[in-house]
Amino acid sequence: MKRISLIFLLCCIIWPAHAQSWAKKAANAVFTLKTFSEDGNLLASSNGFFIGEQGEALSCFAPFKNAARAVVIDAQGKELPVECLSGINEMYDVAKFQVVAKKTTALSIASQTTANGSTVWLLPYSVKKAPTCIQGTVSKAETFGNNDTYYTLTMTLNEQQVGCPVMNDQGEAIGILQPSANQKAAEGYAVSARFAANLQMNGLSINDPTLQNIKIAKDLPDNLNDATLALFLSASTMEAEAYAQLIERYIQKFPQSTDGYVYRARTKIAKNDVAGADEDFKLAIKMGTNKDDAHFQYAQTMLSHLLYNNSQAIDSWTLDAALKESEEAYTINPQPVYRQQQAQILYAQKKFDAAYNIYMELTKNDIMKAEAYYAAAECKVQLNDSQAALALMDSAVNTFTKPYIKTAAPYLLTRAQMLYDAKKYRPAVNDFNEYETLMAAQLNAHFYFLREQAEFGGHLYQQALDDIKKAVEMAPDELVYRAEKANLELRIGMTDEAIETAKGCISKDSEASDGYLFLGLALCVKGQKTEGLQNLQKAKELGNSQAQSFIEKYSK
Repeated sequence: MKRISLIFLLCCIIWPAHAQSWAKKAANAVFTLKTFSEDGNLLASSNGFFIGEQGEALSCFAPFKNAARAVVIDAQGKELPVECLSGINEMYDVAKFQVVAKKTTALSIASQTTANGSTVWLLPYSVKKAPTCIQGTVSKAETFGNNDTYYTLTMTLNEQQVGCPVMNDQGEAIGILQPSANQKAAEGYAVSARFAANLQMNGLSINDPTLQNIKIAKDLPDNLNDATLALFLSASTMEAEAYAQLIERYIQKFPQSTDGYVYRARTKIAKNDVAGADEDFKLAIKMGTNKDDAHFQYAQTMLSHLLYNNSQAIDSWTLDAALKESEEAYTINPQPVYRQQQAQILYAQKKFDAAYNIYMELTKNDIMKAEAYYAAAECKVQLNDSQAALALMDSAVNTFTKPYIKTAAPYLLTRAQMLYDAKKYRPAVNDFNEYETLMAAQLNAHFYFLREQAEFGGHLYQQALDDIKKAVEMAPDELVYRAEKANLELRIGMTDEAIETAKGCISKDSEASDGYLFLGLALCVKGQKTEGLQNLQKAKELGNSQAQSFIEKYSK
């Protein structure tokens, strides 16, 4: 009887030991996580574990909030920096991240849910020695999301073990230990390790407010399109150094994508490193699979730089070189946008006839039709053929039908200005009116000033007066609009109003000549020539070129 009892006792001791035969090796995957603020102060300390041999790791998310830097201390006591976050879920308090390490011991992730009543083990962090695993039981396994599991555990735990892996009998990680509201209760919680391991960034993660408050770098999505979207969005939200690091990670992750080299070239352009940018564009052509786009981007950057920042150009960046790159893009892949780029370069070279011919070719493309007619009209303006230019703008506007959509607005405004220049005032007013309907929320004082001039030319005096009043209301400090209002009032016989408006000009700026000019004219028209001529003389002294002719007229 005593022998039987002894055998039973030995079995009880051996079974747990056998169940934890994986513990010694698995312990090398567990680490302590420490996060720090920007001023270097410790923010939080927790635990985590590696799930990949190249430093891929899981832990709780909470320690990363507002962190600027993080490190892990592995089972050998070695400190390793956290390179970037690669996925988070704040609701379930889990994070996936990358640690800088040559090789790491990784835990296997359980593919199946561990059932209620199953024995599980907490694998704690331990330095240079086999840990003592803590045995427990799954008391509840609740499903959430994409068939993932949130476990309630019957287990005696403490807060220093948060973030450690919960293991099944096979030595697979089933979950990440979560903080417990009641540390004294023999109960714990764990969220599925599989769920955490599947976390990843997407193209819009950069806009996540939670992530924006973390200064630690963020990994790019595995999908190229999502990664490219993230790179694009980051350009306007990240600080320069962090953005440069993101570009480098993009290039490392997607070395055959043109975009990484192009974005890096743009950052170099911003620093006036044109030679460095040139090298990156050549790399984009050499390494990228989308070579036509690489040539196109090269040409576009050359063109923009030569037009707007020519002082920093290098000898090899010329409009001829840009045209050659654009033609190469078109040879590889004959896209209309590449022909449009060639026309833009020819226009910049003042080869207006050649540019015009390409734009007319592009009018056969339904998507580019209106824009192509508009650009062709600009070529005719440069060739001093205003009649042809106006006809082309008619064609541009006629690609739209009434009621017009907002896309038609710039074409209507351009045609209105051309009609005004051609002294076709009432048709110009009609186009200004259509533009006003489409752009009511974005109109400024200058628009009302332009339409007032067309209305005056078309003898629409009340409309003209209403518009110039509106311009003055919107920009009360702009003397040009006040002077135009005085001019209009004088011309339509509102002499007293013109006097008051001219006095308002003078009160705004006593050194501007227009106020004295129109005050002098209005007083002379009213018969107060002595005072009127004094104001005209003042306008002359202030440099007004028209004042002398009026002085001569009213001195007789």
